[in-house]
Amino acid sequence: MITLAYTIPNVYVFLRIWQLFINKGYRLHYTIVYLLLASVFPLSNLISDNGSGFIAELLDAISGYLLPFYLYLFLAVLLYDIFLLVNLIFRFLPSGLSKTTAYKKAALSSIILISILVVVAGVINFNTIRTTGYKIELPGKSSEKDSIRIAFVSDFHLQQGVSRKFVERFVDKVNALNPDLMIFGGDIVEGDRDDGDLEYFEKQLKTIKSTYGSYGVLGNHEYYSGKEDGGFFNKSGIVLLNDTAINIGNSVTLAGRFDSHFRGRKSIKDFIISVPDTLPVILIDHRPTELEQVSKTIADVQISGHTHHGQLFPINLITSKVYELSYGYLKKGNTHFFVSSGIRLWGPPVRTVAKSEILILDIEFTK
Repeated sequence: MITLAYTIPNVYVFLRIWQLFINKGYRLHYTIVYLLLASVFPLSNLISDNGSGFIAELLDAISGYLLPFYLYLFLAVLLYDIFLLVNLIFRFLPSGLSKTTAYKKAALSSIILISILVVVAGVINFNTIRTTGYKIELPGKSSEKDSIRIAFVSDFHLQQGVSRKFVERFVDKVNALNPDLMIFGGDIVEGDRDDGDLEYFEKQLKTIKSTYGSYGVLGNHEYYSGKEDGGFFNKSGIVLLNDTAINIGNSVTLAGRFDSHFRGRKSIKDFIISVPDTLPVILIDHRPTELEQVSKTIADVQISGHTHHGQLFPINLITSKVYELSYGYLKKGNTHFFVSSGIRLWGPPVRTVAKSEILILDIEFTK
C-alpha cells in the first residue's frame, strides 16, 4: 500500500514535468536525476530491512526530507495542471508563452522552490516547541484543592538519533511552566534498550519537576517495539497507569487506560466502574476514540494524543474524518476532551500541520 502511494504520484510527477518543462536535449539527464532521487526511499527501506549502519542511517535521514518534498511537488504539479485547465477557458497566458524556454525554466523553478520552502517551513515548525493552554472549570466534589495545573505530552517516539538538545529544551520548558502534574500520553519510546541515547533520555525525563510527579500510559508504539514492560518509564520516574486509577493529592483521580492494541484492555464501562467518583476524574487514553461512550461515564476530562493531527497537509483532512476529534478541544456531555498533536513525530521530521506542543490544562474547581 505504501509502495503504491509513493509510486503512483511519482510516476505522475515524472511524466508531467517531462511533458511540460523538459526540452529534448535534457530528458536523459532529467530521467537519471529523478530516478536517483526517487529511489532513495525504497532503497532506504531495503537496506534497513537487512540491517543497520552508516549508509542505512544516511539514506533514512535523506528520505525523511525527500518524502514530504515529493508530496508537495506532487501537489504543486497537480495545481499547475489545474491552472492549465482553467487557462484553456479564460486564457490567462498569452498564446505560445508556455512553450518558451524562459517560461518553462521559471515555472519549473517556482514549483520546485515552493515545494522546498514548504518542507523547510515544516522542519522549522517541527523543531519549535510550543505550548497550548486551556482553562476549564469542574465541580470540585471533595477535592482539597481550588485548582490544578496539568502538563500533558504525547508522541515523543524516543529512539536512537532523536536530538538530545530537543529533549533538553522540552524538559526546561516543562519545568518553567511549574505544573502540578506531568502526564505522558503514550508513544513516548520505541528505541532498543541498547541505544545509548535512551539512557540519557531517561535521566532527562527524570529531572522534570511537578508537585505530584509524572504519570503516563502506553501507546501503540510501545506495543510495537516491545516496551510494554514499562522499564523505560520506571527509569524515567514515570508511573504507568495500565487500566488503573490513582488519587493525586486528594485533588483529582487520575485514570489511565491500556492502548487498544493491548489484549485484555477493559471496556470503558468495566474500567470506569472501579474508579471512585468522590474527586474529579481525569482520564488518559492514548487514542481519542470512544468519545460517545466516555461522555456517558463519570470522566470529567479525557486527554489523548496519537493522531499528530495528520502531521502533513493534506493528511490532516483524513485524520479529521477518522476521529471525531483529531486535534484540540471538544465538550461532549459533561466530559471535556482534549487531543494533542504531540511533541514529536513518527517518520519524516517535518510538520506542516499543527505544532510540536506541550498541552497545559488549568482546571479550577467549583464548590
